[in-house]
Amino acid sequence: MELLIKTIKDQIETTEKDILVIESLFHKKLLKKGGHLLSAGEVCRNIIFIERGLVRYYTNNDGVEQTHYFNKEGEFVCDYISFLPQVPSTVNIQALEDTVVYQISSEGIQQFYRQVTNGEKFGRLAIEYVFVNVIGQVVSLYTDTPDNRYLKFLSEYPDLVQRIPQYYIAGYVGVKAPSLSRIRKRLAAKR
Repeated sequence: MELLIKTIKDQIETTEKDILVIESLFHKKLLKKGGHLLSAGEVCRNIIFIERGLVRYYTNNDGVEQTHYFNKEGEFVCDYISFLPQVPSTVNIQALEDTVVYQISSEGIQQFYRQVTNGEKFGRLAIEYVFVNVIGQVVSLYTDTPDNRYLKFLSEYPDLVQRIPQYYIAGYVGVKAPSLSRIRKRLAAKR
């Protein structure tokens, strides 16, 4: 829970009382590689913080998996489109490694906002971060070439390239695995 508390403290000022509230609201969960934090059709009932591990967001369209996003240590995970209105999710969130998380329920996050000094500010900052990332990703899909999307992936996730299978990276970039291989060869030739 040390990384969770540090991450919160990096965003807002906290008191010792705040730390006790946080420790009481977040609950540890272990997830094996390949396990799901959320499956399409389920309602997302928790906001999750990754203490250790790596997850991917993906959809399954007629048997074809499309990877949309990755989260790693020190980041929050949630399908806000499901969580906020409490409706079934259209995405899956899967562990790519054995993963240790701390989760807080919908009711718990409301208590966090009420009881933690600057709790609502933390929630606002978290949602702003998610919003900016999602909009940036959507714009990139419409404006960037696959080569540029791959270069952005490398700059945003340099520490993850060796931890994520290439076919998931290809899906994230928006190409098939053979196309990603060609992109990598082209970029290597330019260096």
